[in-house]
Amino acid sequence: MQARLLLEDGTLFTGASFGAEAQSAGEVVFNTGITGYQEVLSDPSYCGQIVTMTYPLIGNYGITRDDFEAVRPFIHGFVVRRHEEVPSNWRAEYSLGRLLKEYGIPGISEIDTRMLTRKLRHFGTMRGLLTTGNERIEELQERLLGTTLMRDQVARTSTKGVFSSPGDRERIVLVDFGAKSGILRELTKRGCDVVVVPHDTTADEIRRLNPDGIQLSNGPGDPKDVPYAVKMIQELLGEYPIFGICLGHQLFALACGADTSKLKFGHRGGNHPVKELATNRCYITSQNHGYTVLDDTIAGTKLEVTHINNNDRTIEGLKHAEFPAFSVQYHPEAAPGPFDSSYLFDQFLDMIRDHKMNNPQKPRQAQLAEALRGELQYAQK
Repeated sequence: MQARLLLEDGTLFTGASFGAEAQSAGEVVFNTGITGYQEVLSDPSYCGQIVTMTYPLIGNYGITRDDFEAVRPFIHGFVVRRHEEVPSNWRAEYSLGRLLKEYGIPGISEIDTRMLTRKLRHFGTMRGLLTTGNERIEELQERLLGTTLMRDQVARTSTKGVFSSPGDRERIVLVDFGAKSGILRELTKRGCDVVVVPHDTTADEIRRLNPDGIQLSNGPGDPKDVPYAVKMIQELLGEYPIFGICLGHQLFALACGADTSKLKFGHRGGNHPVKELATNRCYITSQNHGYTVLDDTIAGTKLEVTHINNNDRTIEGLKHAEFPAFSVQYHPEAAPGPFDSSYLFDQFLDMIRDHKMNNPQKPRQAQLAEALRGELQYAQK
């Protein structure tokens, strides 16, 4: 079956269809990863986007549920050069095409993804329409021109209720803006008692859970579309240690008075070099974001830049000069080859312990009793 991808500038790609027979619109972006298409498909930060893989062979190792970053994919379309229908991997449970069919996601293959990527790099990301139908090109153009990009991606991808992953060490409230499972995995691996809460949880509701620290997750879209999260962070800043990742990093910056803006084509891939300014060390990082914190808005705030991107010099890390709070733009829970960046979770826990030592609290038994009451009240709500 034929599939077509139409861009808002009028460019039309015609190729072979795989996945679902459907029509879907979204922002067309590209990812430079050689492996990891399962993690890309299941990363909630791609909600509402049509993802182009620059590596030419996709689907060759199939689909394994254990490698997913969320319960289901939220992308609107998948674009590849060559789709391998028969995977070769002893762990594979089924094929890439079957996964896309299961969730109604159209895919297109046998097109020049290198040409498409060069166009997106030159002109920036743009709206696109991916279809397996036979509509006239004029109809598709009219439909695409009437399409607006999603603005409620965080609400679509966040958990709808509170749930916990019990542990016997520090209690962490993980605010889910579209969190990857890797963040929860890294916290629980360290014995943390993790309580995951929805994106619109208020500061008072978080206080009732009696956390030792607060983790702000990754997520899709423009950070300015979730102003209530900025307000929540402002109210809790200085009261609890805070660690933000990706969208959580941008929200942390907004809460501290900095500003954000959209990148031309974003950072999406597993090979982005980031320099830690304190050590001058370079880390190879996994990234997926379309927005950045503006460097010239840091002055006048109490933020300090801790990491920068070696490719384009954009901000990749921040810390607060007075309060126990820091953030990174990349994904320390991911492993794009090296596991180097996972130390940031240890740094977060060290910050929590220092904060508790300098701010003595009630005995842990009393804290847990309060936390239990808070959870019951929150659940009843």
